[in-house]
Amino acid sequence: MKRIAVLSITGICLLASSLLLRISAEENVPGSQVTMLPNGWKISPAGQQIPLDDFPINFLIDSSERTAIVLHSGHSEPVLAVIDLARGREIQRLRLRNAWLGMVRHPRTGMLYVSGGGENNIYKFRKNRTGYVADGEIVLAEPRKADVFTAGLAISKSGSVLYVVCNLSKEVRVVDTSSGRTLLTFPVGKNPYNCVLSSDEQTLFVSNWGDGSVSMIHLLTGEIEKIPVGPHPNDMKLDRDGKLLFVANANNNTVSVVHLGTRRVLENIRTSITEKAPEGSTPNALALSADGRTLLVANADNNDIAVVHLAPETKGSLIRGFIPTGWYPTGVALSEDGATIYVLNGKGSRSFPNPQGPNPYQKPGEERQFIGSLMKGTLSIIPYPTDAVLRNWTDQTFRNTPYRDELLRLNSETMAGIFSQFVGSESRKIKHIIYIIKENRTYDQVFGDIPRGNGDSSLVLFGEAITPNHHALAKEFALLDNFFVDSEVSADGHNWSMGAYATDYVEKTWPGLYADRGRKYDYEGENSTVFPESGYIWDAAKRAHVTYRSYGEFIQNGPKPTDPGKALVPALEGNFDPYFRSFDLEYPDQKRADRFISEFRRLVSEDKLPRLQIIRLPNDHTAGTRPGSHTPRALVADNDLALGRLVEAVSKSSVWKKTAIFVLEDDAQNGPDHVDAHRSPCLVISPYVKRHFLDHTHYTTSSVLRTIELLLGIHPMSQYDAAARPMTNLFTTEPDFAAYRGIPNGYPLDEINKPDAPGAKESMQMNFEDIDAAPDDLLNRIIWQSVHGKGAQMPPPVRSALPLRGVHDR
Repeated sequence: MKRIAVLSITGICLLASSLLLRISAEENVPGSQVTMLPNGWKISPAGQQIPLDDFPINFLIDSSERTAIVLHSGHSEPVLAVIDLARGREIQRLRLRNAWLGMVRHPRTGMLYVSGGGENNIYKFRKNRTGYVADGEIVLAEPRKADVFTAGLAISKSGSVLYVVCNLSKEVRVVDTSSGRTLLTFPVGKNPYNCVLSSDEQTLFVSNWGDGSVSMIHLLTGEIEKIPVGPHPNDMKLDRDGKLLFVANANNNTVSVVHLGTRRVLENIRTSITEKAPEGSTPNALALSADGRTLLVANADNNDIAVVHLAPETKGSLIRGFIPTGWYPTGVALSEDGATIYVLNGKGSRSFPNPQGPNPYQKPGEERQFIGSLMKGTLSIIPYPTDAVLRNWTDQTFRNTPYRDELLRLNSETMAGIFSQFVGSESRKIKHIIYIIKENRTYDQVFGDIPRGNGDSSLVLFGEAITPNHHALAKEFALLDNFFVDSEVSADGHNWSMGAYATDYVEKTWPGLYADRGRKYDYEGENSTVFPESGYIWDAAKRAHVTYRSYGEFIQNGPKPTDPGKALVPALEGNFDPYFRSFDLEYPDQKRADRFISEFRRLVSEDKLPRLQIIRLPNDHTAGTRPGSHTPRALVADNDLALGRLVEAVSKSSVWKKTAIFVLEDDAQNGPDHVDAHRSPCLVISPYVKRHFLDHTHYTTSSVLRTIELLLGIHPMSQYDAAARPMTNLFTTEPDFAAYRGIPNGYPLDEINKPDAPGAKESMQMNFEDIDAAPDDLLNRIIWQSVHGKGAQMPPPVRSALPLRGVHDR
């Protein structure tokens, strides 16, 4: 029988009561360096912090030499860095063409093997007196073309055989390390992640990221068994006796403890900070103490390490406490003597300033400061805590975390008549929601010219002359100048916008894709491995018996605009408009507005209007200055007019009196902002929204979803929307039912890029057919010069960590 291991009731009570106490001044207790993240969560990492490069994804600790070998696999150039742990600094750097996750070293020879990801290879490094030296490669397939994508690795005791997980070809290859020849190939599950070899070398275990299982490969016979575990199994650890396998399940906050004799899961250890927390903790790395009694679990999205006392075969395992870490921990390890904990923090300790970027005049060799590589990782060195220190660290972890179980049933920001006190109870006034998703703009790019908001007019690209409807709606209803997207790019942006969560698959694969290092864009329904366990907003609506319809979101276009599209997720079958075109920059947003308005009026007249309507208006993405395509200003003006027309049509309808419209960008990647790279425009439009209102409240993408859920009686999907501050401050019980009058475009919608436009040649080489396939830093420069003239210098934005003051805190 499976058990769920959680904090004991006594432990929960002790932790809850201790929250009322102030942090003691005991050594190693964090708290003085508390940083607010753009998503509204806080971090205060324990221990010493060593700066690293972009998105460290895996590491090895060499206790004998007091070094760490760190593999970086972010948007920047992949790097293998050797860190001197005693002095806290990098002592060697090896640049790689490509890399992803897999890293193993032979303990006797010191030979190091690193997976090349989309390069479809394995790098080899030998050890000498000065460090590591490249020693050739093992090539498994043609680089970046064959769908292989090398991932997790294991090595035999002799060092002669390497086991290579192939993430895209659903196989494990057994490779001769001397010749590089593939000796055997074993089929495994979908999107396999990592592998572990038994001590007797007779069994290989492979975590199948995409189908919630572990493949148990009997190497002598070739027999393969599949053991079901939790969703998104990734990291694994074998106990010293080889009887138990611990498997981190990123998509449901658990670690499965598998008894290998019976092939059964003995228990699922819940690693979230509370017992009832929905998905969102993202356990993704494990470390096991030498005595087998303690398991450390890195919860990437909770920014902590869960310390687990193991007793799966007797009383059941229990969480002893939590250690606060940096942003998005991706690795955890214990020193051989158990006295020190090492933690990789994938996104580091803050959103750093970027005075050089995005700068169109970078010199050769200067760092590109695109949002995808803005957050630099860190390595935490943490003394193993005493019980007293762990209690204090657990208290601090609670303070960093805005999520509480009561938020699953209670609304912290009630408003009589509009927002009920109880989650799952719908609004008595607002019955219909229209949720509009646009593409990739920052606040300053659009609203930086509104004097009463916190804007920087020098960074404005598409001001009031280009976006009169955006400006009129912000002025007539509410201007939100402290709204932040939860995402970095469209890959995670559409997942955050629809699901209040981006899974570990999304977070760990998009940086390489956006750097053109392999893989395909499969983040909007194309691959079920992407999906959160609770699904998306339409799945939550379906569970709540709320009707819904998608216009272009998670829809695959037909070959031609007149051909019907198809739904990419099951829940949208029969709940989407097949003739509303999704992402296609050659298709005007005016036609999207025409189609939606026509369908809206038909459904209203038939009394069949869904309560939740999701609309994609993508053309503010722009297509650069590609000759023959519309100019950036024309595309944004098209987008603005479409929004104005849509809002006007709804406001003049019979359902306006019970409707709210939410408008946001899926991400803020394509441009500068003087506050932070995640700050973005957001509009909330309704008769019940305060008129001419300025709101400085810190809201996020998840705040929008939380507000929609509270209005429609939908339950939260993740810890993020459950914990997000609802936007009740925008609403009033004294409605103004006056219709909105759209503003005609003042800028021509038919303006075409000329052959000599700034960046025309570069734009011709860019891919605008696929989402976010164009290089962002170059596209930003081109768009800037398209608006301001060839040679115009783009002012450098300043992006920094957010202040704690004025930010909602529970």
